[in-house]
Amino acid sequence: MAQTLRVPGSHDLRRVIGDGEAIPDGEVEGLEERDLLELYRSMVLLRTYDERSVVFHSQGRIGTYAIFWNHEAMQAGSVYALERGDWIFPSYRESAIGLLREMPVSTVLSWWRGHPAGWWNPLDYNVASICVPIATHVPHAAGLAWGKKLRGESVCAIAYFGDGATSEGSFHEGANFAGVMRAPLILFCNNNQWAISTPLSAQTAAETLADKASRRSRTGRRRTRPPTTRAPTSTSSGSRRRRGGSVWAGTSRICAGPAF
Repeated sequence: MAQTLRVPGSHDLRRVIGDGEAIPDGEVEGLEERDLLELYRSMVLLRTYDERSVVFHSQGRIGTYAIFWNHEAMQAGSVYALERGDWIFPSYRESAIGLLREMPVSTVLSWWRGHPAGWWNPLDYNVASICVPIATHVPHAAGLAWGKKLRGESVCAIAYFGDGATSEGSFHEGANFAGVMRAPLILFCNNNQWAISTPLSAQTAAETLADKASRRSRTGRRRTRPPTTRAPTSTSSGSRRRRGGSVWAGTSRICAGPAF
């Protein structure tokens, strides 16, 4: 059995991918070979869509496009850990995340064109509309999660946003509401170190973005440049907590990626 190694100086972050020589590949509890293959397929799907969309944008076939190159791992991994009935609230960086719920590619491309065919019924996929304004979907996700709790449904919601969103009032309002109401909500921060052109150092005095979550909810965790296999284990742990009524917020994924 391959050994899962701890990465020095990174708390509970585990090394899953070896170096091809002395360090073997690790194993993640709960993920079998078929799971890893499915995760890989999801990443390839997202990358292929993203690259093709950039071409369409260059050709003028779609309008403004927010690329998410190098963000595929955190999207595919976290969605894989959810139950089918759980709700997804994407930002514009997760515009293609509906593909992981069998949404047609044409629907997402039509959304970027501003065509009516680009709108879908959220109930069909449990995927909310793509949110372009920064962090305004966080209160929406908190409200839906609270509503599901009031109905006694074992469902959680996950909201994706970037590091810049944690400086917005809507983020703090949504996180605080979810914490007070014990709503089953996961706040997933994809920290690529830049809010468009503003570096993280100029955005906040907090030591980590997870610290912002810990002030308003049950738990805030920070992960540094995770492999795909780390996202499902973290998200799955959070979803189990949220189904019990607690909030797991401020999962800060530090990853290299586009800031434009």
